[in-house]
Amino acid sequence: MLNNEQAWAQNWPAPAKLNLMLRIVGRRADGYHLLQTVFQFIELCDWIRFHPAEDGCVRLSKTIPGVAESDDLTVRAALLLKAETGCEQGVCIDVEKNLPMGGGLGGGSSDAATVLVVLNRLWGLNLPVEKLMQLGLSLGADVPIFIVGHSAWAEGVGEKIQEINIPEQWVVVIKPDCHVNTKEIFSSKELTRDSKSIKIADFIAGQHQNDCLDVVCQYYPSVKNALLDLSEFSEARLTGTGACVFAQFDSEVNALSAYRSLKQKWRVYISKSVNESPLFSMLKAGGYLS
Repeated sequence: MLNNEQAWAQNWPAPAKLNLMLRIVGRRADGYHLLQTVFQFIELCDWIRFHPAEDGCVRLSKTIPGVAESDDLTVRAALLLKAETGCEQGVCIDVEKNLPMGGGLGGGSSDAATVLVVLNRLWGLNLPVEKLMQLGLSLGADVPIFIVGHSAWAEGVGEKIQEINIPEQWVVVIKPDCHVNTKEIFSSKELTRDSKSIKIADFIAGQHQNDCLDVVCQYYPSVKNALLDLSEFSEARLTGTGACVFAQFDSEVNALSAYRSLKQKWRVYISKSVNESPLFSMLKAGGYLS
């Protein structure tokens, strides 16, 4: 098991997620949409390192351009953990951003989850997973899945999570040159909000629809163009509200072929999908989880 000094020196992953399906099956009285979705992780990650701060403050080693430090989800997550537990320890958070912002890959939510999960251990707080999920949900609807750390079927606003195993495949992801405004999409009058609920077996049988797709393509033509280009190689899908689109491949050879063709025109990534979050794989390797 990693000792505490080694754990503080570790670079911790904050992986991307894909929504393999997204159905909007209703709406709550408070305006939040009721969803059915399937989450799977990919090995593309942000990386986070933590440095003890003796003054008890929470700060970033460097800020993200255009994002105030107080608004950064990693800072908010650490402060939330301190407020919840009365912890007097401080931390300086160093984030290496590799995941595109505004892409639907969950980068900010994943960063926040890694902060909650890892600082819970580094600070010796020992909060249960259920409590961390509750804290994470207050930061964003996608945060709990990164705290669970396993591919899952999710319902509600994304907080009702049932772990499932999905074939692990090679994935090619395109990030169009736009930032999709999630609030705009979910506020659209054209958005489907009454899809019929399905079962996990229906998804496995091939029901992969994303109810946000038509509205996103209408508002953001570059997303539509990316889907068209990617669909020449495999079934192209939108993750979340985008802007990223992705396709799965049975072999690295086929994925590489698509990647090499598409990178001449698009910002494109190639990765492998995994059922266990790279964060939790690292925690297990370090002896923190059985």
